[in-house]
Amino acid sequence: MKYAIAATAFICCFAVQAFAGSIAPRDGWAVHDTALSYADLIVRVKEAAKANKMGVVTEAGPTEVLKSQGITVPGNRVIGIYHPKYAARVLALSVPAMIEAPIRLYVTEDADGTATLSYKTPSLVFAPYMDEGGTALKEVAKELDGVFASIATMAVR
Repeated sequence: MKYAIAATAFICCFAVQAFAGSIAPRDGWAVHDTALSYADLIVRVKEAAKANKMGVVTEAGPTEVLKSQGITVPGNRVIGIYHPKYAARVLALSVPAMIEAPIRLYVTEDADGTATLSYKTPSLVFAPYMDEGGTALKEVAKELDGVFASIATMAVR
């Protein structure tokens, strides 16, 4: 009985957090509110990644799994994007930094039916490894900042 109560409390807390609202601007993040639907923004992110010669490496989100369990939450998808040429460069500079690949874009459905695209900038993602990777890793991160900004601009347009 106590496990059922604890599980119910956990699910209720999660559901409340899932409806907490869109992503607020924060240091090191790029946040793009759009007039696009959640489904449309996912498609556009993938198209923009391809147009920028980047690959969609991973996709994950709890929306569909929770729906199958009778829990409804707004759309929520993490899309991991990367390219082998960046993997080779980062690995040559810092093996531990590769745990950050792929770099993730986050598509969230807002209460009004629109969607938000947000992501940690590659410069923020790779910041903990700069002492090891030096100026060269900083240059890769800056280059990726531009690629991800281009993906976002294309996707939200």
